[in-house]
Amino acid sequence: MMDVADIPTAAAADCAPGEIAVSAVSKWFDTPDGEALTVLQNISVAVPAQSIFAILGASGCGKSTLLNVIAGILKPDRGNVCFGGVPSSEFTDWRSISYMFQEDRLLPWRTAIQNVEFSLETGNMPRAERTRRAHDVLQLVELSAFEDSFPHQLSGGMRSRVALARSLVTEPRILLMDEPFSRLDAQTRAQMHQELLRIHAMKHMTIVFVTHDVEEAAILADRVVVLMPRPGRVREIVPIDCPRPRDATSPETIAHIRRLRALI
Repeated sequence: MMDVADIPTAAAADCAPGEIAVSAVSKWFDTPDGEALTVLQNISVAVPAQSIFAILGASGCGKSTLLNVIAGILKPDRGNVCFGGVPSSEFTDWRSISYMFQEDRLLPWRTAIQNVEFSLETGNMPRAERTRRAHDVLQLVELSAFEDSFPHQLSGGMRSRVALARSLVTEPRILLMDEPFSRLDAQTRAQMHQELLRIHAMKHMTIVFVTHDVEEAAILADRVVVLMPRPGRVREIVPIDCPRPRDATSPETIAHIRRLRALI
């Protein structure tokens, strides 16, 4: 196993250009036998503002760990993450970043609009304003007719829309997504792809999402970082220069899919 002392480091002020800059990030975890298991090794990527950026790789390559480091859920052991040139250790506007989990994590005893409002309840926002914003964002994801429905009354695609609405109601500048559509069937997943692209075109957020689905990365992303298996390292950063909307059966998209698949 690699000695963690051999992993390159980066100064706290070393912030590469970009909305999100990950500079020489390494992350390891202690094992029961007292050794360090390196999960990420010397990862450097820059995510341009208002772009859609995919983290792609096989299971166990550290995709979700990298996303959690970006989100501030995990602290890097070496290197740093910056937002707009500000190191995460000095960054204070965490409410401008929203996180959509792989599971929808809806509260079963709350209606759709109450689940969306939940993201706003930690502040001092008046209840009427919370409800207004929740209603507006459910309208954005085309679910205003179901705002009084409970999760068990909704389809899988509808539940994903509610979870997306809950992530959007705080009006984030950055949206982080951990395989949010992986549990959906192919047709519903394709619908959610179009929904996400529609909302991105309206809101101009920066989106970073984790996926193991090569086609999903090629359809959605402007750039894709492909990670090698443990320890996770950058194999290649691939620009996807096809105009949107993208057809998965077009020669251009198929060429990108083949290239990404060859890199995994």
